[in-house]
Amino acid sequence: MKRPVTLIITFLLLLNCFTAAYPGNLFITQDTVAIDSSKLQRTVVITGVGDIMLGSSFPSTSFLPPHDNPFLLLESLADTLSDSDITFGNLEGSFLNSGDPVKKCKDTTLCYLFRMPERYISALTSSGFDILSLANNHFGDFGLPARIRTKEILDSAGIKYAGLIEHPWSIFRKDSLLYGFCAFAPNAGTVNINDSITAGDIVKMLADTCDIVIVSFHGGAEGADFQNVPKTHEIFHGEDRGDVYKFAHDMIDKGADVVFGQGPHVTRAIEVYKDRFISYSLGNFCTYGRFNLALPNALAPIVKIKTDTTGRFLSGRIIPGYQQWPGGVKYDDSKRVINKIRELTAEDFPDAVINISDNGEITYK
Repeated sequence: MKRPVTLIITFLLLLNCFTAAYPGNLFITQDTVAIDSSKLQRTVVITGVGDIMLGSSFPSTSFLPPHDNPFLLLESLADTLSDSDITFGNLEGSFLNSGDPVKKCKDTTLCYLFRMPERYISALTSSGFDILSLANNHFGDFGLPARIRTKEILDSAGIKYAGLIEHPWSIFRKDSLLYGFCAFAPNAGTVNINDSITAGDIVKMLADTCDIVIVSFHGGAEGADFQNVPKTHEIFHGEDRGDVYKFAHDMIDKGADVVFGQGPHVTRAIEVYKDRFISYSLGNFCTYGRFNLALPNALAPIVKIKTDTTGRFLSGRIIPGYQQWPGGVKYDDSKRVINKIRELTAEDFPDAVINISDNGEITYK
């Protein structure tokens, strides 16, 4: 017997056969099945970054960026981000102007709860973000009001999102291509990274429907001691954070084309499996105030890959960024994150089919 969540997914898939649109998840009309022969010759540029938290007004406005201006945190790399067909990031928190947390802690200097001012969304739209994962351990900090308000804000901004039980995926068209996007995490209210049956059903449905499928996961243990991909389930603070290696491979076997990971707050190796790209952790990208930004947590890569219109990996580039406490991302002339990802990829995947150059170019061997 299928699990209840799987039954729900199956119902939604059947529903999609009989309706032109599924509110909140699917944006499909009859013209989406039309074939555009010109797209077969195109190269698609997909950019991925890690955790984004633009400052929190809780527990104090002292944790907001200077002059209450989130643009200062992204401005030096905004053009690099927007110069893509699709730009992805992980939204590590919610947008809400006021409200009490549902997660309780006795000492707010030790317990981190994130609530970004609602108008900060403009920093993401101006930087070209197309899709955001909401599947992480901080999106639920301020409960249902923050979940509802953040979804309203993202809908208004035209940014697609995924990873919540009530909104597991998005399907959207851009420049004649139909994209599917889904996200997974081990946290309450998110689509479970450890439920491989449901995850596989979602990815297969998207692969059967879309030209390119992008998968995000928030998994793995956290911190400088966990930069390598262990190829087993990672238990951290008593929580099963998933076997991210097996998960990424399973999702590509089901039809995923690009897999972007985050969660460890440090960068991890990259891999190409069956001509599909995987980043096992993109680390902290643009955060402010309440993140550990000592090395290696300060490394903030932008991974820009090129695929064909079927999602097959062609080439890529690591653009080196870094953060200096209290936060905000800058270009790193010393290219430290390139060297780190090269080192980790050589350690974890010695038989990798890709090379990473001194300048961050990713090519097949």
